[in-house]
Order: sequence, then structure tokens, then C-alpha cells
Amino acid sequence: MGPVPRTLELFYDVLSPYSWLGFEVLCRYKNIWNISLQLRPSFIAGIMKDSGNQPPALLPRKAQYLRNDVRLLGQHIQVPMQFPKDFFSVILEKGSLSAMRFLTAVSMEHPEMLEKVSRELWMRIWSRAAEKAGMSSEQARGLLEKISTPKVKNKLKETTEAACKYGAFGLPITVAHLDNQTHMLFGSDRMELLAHLLGEKWMGPVPPGINARL
Repeated sequence: MGPVPRTLELFYDVLSPYSWLGFEVLCRYKNIWNISLQLRPSFIAGIMKDSGNQPPALLPRKAQYLRNDVRLLGQHIQVPMQFPKDFFSVILEKGSLSAMRFLTAVSMEHPEMLEKVSRELWMRIWSRAAEKAGMSSEQARGLLEKISTPKVKNKLKETTEAACKYGAFGLPITVAHLDNQTHMLFGSDRMELLAHLLGEKWMGPVPPGINARL
């Protein structure tokens, strides 16, 4: 019997492209490293408000950098990232509250499908070629009916508050629970440091033997 897997929590929002990058890398490593990966859908706008931060896309220079950075990182990590043409309307008008409540309902009712459904939502926002997540239309309708229930609203609020208590000022954050210590790492570019903390080998964003095609 091997050592007990270490717990990693990934707090994410599908509005965050960096969340998608971190999500895919950790999903690739979850069966390579000795970890138990817990996906924690959160609400980035709530974290921004709580921390006094603001989205980088709202600052012109950061917005320009974000476009180039996301494009290059998508190529490097092999995630089909494409900036949506109506990105500012997505951020300023649509937001992600309904999407994150939907994922919260998935995590509560069908946790085994959370990875696939999360990826599908990212694909719809950040890629042209969205694929089916494997959820039946009946299941989807049932979950959509639940996103306005107090149970789902409170669960998303609790998860977002948990991220804030860990010190989040944006997303994604990865929280590693190791030897009675908690380490919070911000961003999708801290995976090599995470490997160091875990005592595991970092083999790049696409480890050997992993099919990165989405």
C-alpha cells in the first residue's frame, strides 16, 4: 500500500483563461503525482471585490498583454485558447455567476462529471470548437433549474469565501495541504514550484505519455 495522496484544491472560474491552463495541467498530473485533486468552482468577481483587486482586462496595458500571453501560453501548454471577440461584454455584462452556479450544482449532484463539464464551459468561451461534455439534456435541464436555489447559491458563496480565506486575490489558486501545512499558490505558472513542494518531478506542461488534445 502506497503513501496517502496529498490533497490539492483548485479554485477556478471559467471566465479566467489562466484557470483553464492550470486546470488542464493539474488534470494531466493527477494520475502521475501522488495527489487527490479537488475541483472547487468559485466566483472570481466575488474574490476581486473582497480583495480590492480588479480584472487585468479592464486596464488597457494589461488587456493587451493578456491577449498575447494567453495566446502564447495556449500554444505552449497545448490548450486551444482563442480570445472571444466579445470578451469585454462577457466580462462586463454577462459575467460568470450563472456558469459557476451551474458548475456548483454539478459538483453537488454529479461530481464525477465536474471535470468534463468545466472543460466544456471553457471550450465554449475560449475556443471555437466546443465538444459535448457527455451530460444528457435531462441532466443539464435539471441542474439549470437548481442554480437559483439557496442551496447552490450558498455553496458557491462558501467556496468563494474559502478561497478568500486562503488569501486569494484572483484565480486560479491551488491550495496544497502538506504535512499539516497549507500552501496557497496563485496562477497557472507555479506548477514547477508545486512539484517542488510535493517532492514530485516536473516534466513540463505536457508530461510524457499524456495526450493533450482536447
